[in-house]
Amino acid sequence: MLEPDEIEADLRRPRYNIAPTQKVPALLVRNGRRVLAEMQWGLVPAWARDKAMGVRLINARAETLSEKPAFRNALRKSRCLIPADGFYEWQKQGARKIPMYIRLIGGRPFAFAGLFELWRGQDEELLSCTIITTEADEPIRPIHERMPVILPCELYRSWLDPSLNDKDAISSLLRPVEGRMLEAYPVSSHVNSPRNDDPGCIMPCDVKE
Repeated sequence: MLEPDEIEADLRRPRYNIAPTQKVPALLVRNGRRVLAEMQWGLVPAWARDKAMGVRLINARAETLSEKPAFRNALRKSRCLIPADGFYEWQKQGARKIPMYIRLIGGRPFAFAGLFELWRGQDEELLSCTIITTEADEPIRPIHERMPVILPCELYRSWLDPSLNDKDAISSLLRPVEGRMLEAYPVSSHVNSPRNDDPGCIMPCDVKE
């Protein structure tokens, strides 16, 4: 991860189960400086009438970013990196949905490609973001057909570069990470509740549980 020049996010405790509309740290460029800010997960476009719109915009499909009014301005002007060391998808097995924890092999940290917006209401301001998704590669495809865009570290600077505003050049950065770099394992239904945010969320479990 690139070192921030300023840290505004609360990093006092690790997170294991971040739910939509909760706060996430995200790295953006502001006035030429890299700032690790705190944002709501769920994008609220600057033109939105109210912030409730963010509930519907937690993810953004890479293939249609430049076509969607909610994302195309942010794609050119407001890109961010969202640090993580794993994410969850739910795999359908018969009538059940098994939570799966997915990470880079070895568990090293990475960054999702994200977009952000600053929304101004009558009495408040809100920084919010969305995570860009793409088609999943093997071995993730049997779990879920889509996955977040994990940017390779050599593309971090390009993704954050405010002078990069050509949509084709930007879109060329959004490709799925190679499946051989990922590993996945089942975790317990403990993660199904956003009230649970502890190491138990990522502990491997027997799918028979």
